[in-house]
Formats: sequence, C-alpha cells, structure tokens
Amino acid sequence: MAWIYLVLAGLLEIVWAFFMKKSEGFTLLAPSSITIITMIASFSLLALAMRSLPLGTAYTVWTGIGAIGAFAVGIFVLGESISPMRLTAGALILAGIILMKVSSTTV
Repeated sequence: MAWIYLVLAGLLEIVWAFFMKKSEGFTLLAPSSITIITMIASFSLLALAMRSLPLGTAYTVWTGIGAIGAFAVGIFVLGESISPMRLTAGALILAGIILMKVSSTTV
C-alpha cells in the first residue's frame, strides 16, 4: 500500500507544480487554491508512504515522479523546448527512480 500512496503523492506533485505555474505567482485564486490543496494531499500521502518506506527511497521516488511528470507536462502541455540533453536528463532521472524501486527492500 505504501507504494500506491507514494505514486499518488508523486502524481499530485505534478498537479501542484502545473497549477503553481498557472497561478502566476499565487496571484490567481483558482490555480493558487488547487496548488495548495494538492500540495497538502501530496505531502500527506508521502507521509503515509514513509511509515514503511525508507526516507531516501520514498523522497527520491516522490521527487522523481514529480520531476519527470512536470518535465512531460512542460513539453506536451506548455510547449516548452525539447532537446537531446533535456531528454537525456529526463531518462537519467527515470533510471534513478527505477533503481530506487528495484533496490528497495520494502514491497
């Protein structure tokens, strides 16, 4: 169950990062509210996952899901630039997430 919480927390991190961008520095009410609500939910799920997962694994996977997701949203939704170096960086982050999961002793 901890891994499910962790993945959901990571997905919510993508949501809050996107809406933080859309909030224009917390000057728009709706995106700002969505940012804060999804941040609280994401941190809460991360805390639940950390009850049984090691800190290093949980935090790395959580931030990695958020980083890769925000990277993808930036490219596909916001039209941010894409380059071989950015793709390589994303692939390395993804490889790190996979290695953390594989090396974790908690199922």
